[in-house]
Amino acid sequence: MQTDTQSSTFSLTQIGQGDGVYISTYGCQMNENDSERMMTLLEMMNFRPVTSPDQASLIIINSCSIREKPVHKVHSEVGKYRKLKNLNPKLKIGVAGCVAQQEKENLKADIPLIDFVLGTDAIDRLPEVVARVRDGAPVVAARFEHQQPYHIETLVRNPGVSTFVNITKGCDNFCTFCIVPFTRGRERSRPLKHLLDDVNKLVERGVKEVTLLGQNVNSYESECGTNFAQLLARLSTDTGIERIRYTTSHPKDFTDELIDVMAEHSHKVMEYIHLPVQSGNSDVLARMNRGYTREDYLARAKRIFERLPQAVLSTDLIVGFPGETDEQFEDTLTLMREVPYENLFAFAYSPRPMTKAARFTDQVPDEVKSARLARVLDLHREISFALAKKYEGTTLKVLVERYDSETGRVQGRSTQNKSVYFRGSEQLIGATVDVRINEAFPLVLRGEMVL
Repeated sequence: MQTDTQSSTFSLTQIGQGDGVYISTYGCQMNENDSERMMTLLEMMNFRPVTSPDQASLIIINSCSIREKPVHKVHSEVGKYRKLKNLNPKLKIGVAGCVAQQEKENLKADIPLIDFVLGTDAIDRLPEVVARVRDGAPVVAARFEHQQPYHIETLVRNPGVSTFVNITKGCDNFCTFCIVPFTRGRERSRPLKHLLDDVNKLVERGVKEVTLLGQNVNSYESECGTNFAQLLARLSTDTGIERIRYTTSHPKDFTDELIDVMAEHSHKVMEYIHLPVQSGNSDVLARMNRGYTREDYLARAKRIFERLPQAVLSTDLIVGFPGETDEQFEDTLTLMREVPYENLFAFAYSPRPMTKAARFTDQVPDEVKSARLARVLDLHREISFALAKKYEGTTLKVLVERYDSETGRVQGRSTQNKSVYFRGSEQLIGATVDVRINEAFPLVLRGEMVL
């Protein structure tokens, strides 16, 4: 088996020869963006995307380690392709993403059906890896390149109206529950000039909106010292992009400067803010190594609404973290009542390998975690439906992204990141229009275009 330290001579010319490639993706927006990058690289090798595994000569599972039992999910999915492999011995199967980075050689040893393992730092080596595999040599490419600068070009085949742009990679926070530093590596930021050039090129291709991506996006710092707030300002003034979004931000890095820049450039920087709190109790936050207290978070939320009255907040919550008492869990519920979250992603804690919290001895029983999660979701359902009603009768700016010929309706997103549906035509795609909202639900709004 070839590893990261081995090399071979190969040519990428006509490797794909029109062969089909199927990429199965699960996980966060970063994984989706990685899959887009892989597909672009493979198309350069003359592969073509297919919609079904049985049409493919190359299958890649782009995996995520955040949810419970991620390795089991990979085992299960690869098992589905065993029959295809038996029917077509030339079929190559690879596993990429966070599970690949986490398991490395163990994954290939445990699942012999796999031909290659591609870590999160090795995506741009995919053409080389596929060439080696086609020569008959299994490959594991999962070494972090910590000392290398983070220089990539945004590769998007069909960017459409809205697309993602990576600005940072990895994370230095080491929250005790999180595996990201072990699967994405230490934090690195892209050069400012590269990002400005990337966004301007996307604008030339018709992109109206970009979402800046990073595990901890607002800790961005370029080689020339530009911080995240300053990056937003430069993108607003030095590019032709119409809308800017970002995810995911960390409360400890959400500075007054960032809030002020968002207020100053509110015509371009959207007011939707995803600000994961994880817990409403300061002691639990300390055990999570989050770097802020409940009081810090509430003060930050108050400051956001003072400067950005139209701001929309969403968050992440973990219930049943090791040692969490009933009283500490109640603090999470009271925080939900204090901060008007319009969207929420809540999970029962599950141990991740290599993380500190997985070794804590005071794990919370599964039945307690499930009961707490149900209470969080019930409370949020009540709060979010009430918050949604404020949109009824209002007029929102909506960037149109899609048209459904069967229904005659278009779909777009408001500045608040709500999906809005209304009657329209295909010619509206890419346009920003005023829509009066008639019906409002937590994630979906319905209305009519104001002519």
